[in-house]
Amino acid sequence: MDPLPPAESAVVRRIVADLKGRPGPLLEVLHAIQAALGFVPEGAVPLVAEGLNLSRAEVHGVVSFYHYFRETPPGRHTIHMCRAEACQSMNQKATEAHA
Repeated sequence: MDPLPPAESAVVRRIVADLKGRPGPLLEVLHAIQAALGFVPEGAVPLVAEGLNLSRAEVHGVVSFYHYFRETPPGRHTIHMCRAEACQSMNQKATEAHA
């Protein structure tokens, strides 16, 4: 696991400190980290786990479970495509193939 650069580490620690008093803060912390850094770096997992008194496995499990969280820096443009049944009934597959 690559350690975070000092500037990113400071951002993660500040976010955890600001939000850890809220009930069930993990998702809110991860969203704030992604908003600040553009993604949730692997090196942020131990800092979040330590700050929220959770295991690294719990934090990593949440990051990897929710498709919204990115573990790598995003590209210049991000496209979200609906794959729900309602969208599939409206020819979503053709739109996806075209994209």
